[in-house]
Formats: sequence, structure tokens, C-alpha cells
Amino acid sequence: MVELINVHKSYTRDKETIKGVSFTVEDGIIYGLLGPNGAGKTTLMQMISTLLNPTSGEILIDGLKSSSDLLEIHRRIGYLTTEIKLDPVSTPEKLWFFFASLYDIDIKEAAQRKNIIFTKLGITPFEKKRIVELSTGMKQKVSIAISLIHNPPVIIFDEPTNGLDILTSKQVTDYLLELKKEGHSIILSTHIFSVSEALCDKIGVLVDGKIVAEGTVEELITITEAKSFEDAFFKLYVEHHVEE
Repeated sequence: MVELINVHKSYTRDKETIKGVSFTVEDGIIYGLLGPNGAGKTTLMQMISTLLNPTSGEILIDGLKSSSDLLEIHRRIGYLTTEIKLDPVSTPEKLWFFFASLYDIDIKEAAQRKNIIFTKLGITPFEKKRIVELSTGMKQKVSIAISLIHNPPVIIFDEPTNGLDILTSKQVTDYLLELKKEGHSIILSTHIFSVSEALCDKIGVLVDGKIVAEGTVEELITITEAKSFEDAFFKLYVEHHVEE
């Protein structure tokens, strides 16, 4: 479970990027952060994954605080961002076993996990090819596999389908739904309406660093009296966005 309690983040003294965000992600739930570029999604994801410290407020991972339980939190989370770069001259197989050793995973167990996840994501035929030879979609799938190598209960994905073709995106979203069924808590950020509708049990609409509405797709449509989910988002954005 993930809990954010009145989280703020300021990079400069006179401007807040994140303005008092609070939400909870239960086990077996996919929570979506939906917002335009610049809304603060990546900053929030980096704080949840402990790459950034909040200016104030608290973030709990299974009740653990990053200020005192950082190592244990890292064992419990998997974080993926499009900024992750894989070693171009290595192969998916070599990278898998390298990261397995970092997590102190037994080599037999690592091999079993590799076979399962590489098969599910269609990586197996390419596991001995160099990363530089792989397509963008295949690189993304390898990154996803490696980020989940330790089977973390909490999964944090920043724009997981960004730049992927239709077929690769479908493989990734199907796998996320499978992980949800297994009881993982999943937080993903996106600016794509179809991803939110297809995947998320609950959505937080992020505008200018604030969650301005939260609920299921149906609930957000109802509270805004909109005709569609896309229309609901734009109503919320127009109501809450302030030009600077």
C-alpha cells in the first residue's frame, strides 16, 4: 500500500511544484495520475520512488518511511521511467542476471523468473541480442522486466506506454492487469485517456501540482456532468488551471 499525506515539493523558495497532494493506493489496485505535461506527474513519481525528498508531508510504502526505512522500501518498490537507459552493448539476458545479482536473487530462481516474464512480454527471442539492436518497444519491455526482477509489491511506472506501438502497448497493459490480479499496488502516470480508462481503478486528475478530482472514470464523468471521460478531464482542467 502507498500513502501520500499532504505532500509538497518546491524547487525554489517562491514556487511550489507539488501543492499538498494526498492519496492512498491499496493492494491490488491500479491508481492513475492523469495530467498534462508540466502538471507535476514525474516529480510526484520520483518522490514516491525516493529519488526526490518532499519539501514537506509524508510518503509511506507499506507503512515505511523513506527517512528511516530506505533500504527496505527499495526492496518493496519497482520504478520505471522512460529516462532509464540500458547498456547498449549488453543483452537482455546479461542485464537480467546482473540485476538479479544486485538483488541477491539465487541464480536458479532468477532463471525461472526470467523465463516467465520474458515469455509474457515476448522478450525471449531477443534475449541474446544487444540492446542497441532492439526496437524502442522491446527496450521498454526489457526495462519493465528488469524493474520487476525482485517481484516488488509496489510498482511505480511513469508513462509506461509512452512511445510504444499499439501491439507493444497492449502487451504492457495486459501484463500490468495481470500484476494487479496478483495483488500488487500499481501507480502509473499518463497523459493518455485510453490508458487511464483501460487500466485504472482510480484516477487522480493532477493540474498545476494539485489533485483537483479523484475517482473512477464513471465518478469523474458524473461529478463534472460531462458526456465522456475526455470531456470530464478538460472541464476539470479549465476550471482549475491558472496561467502564469
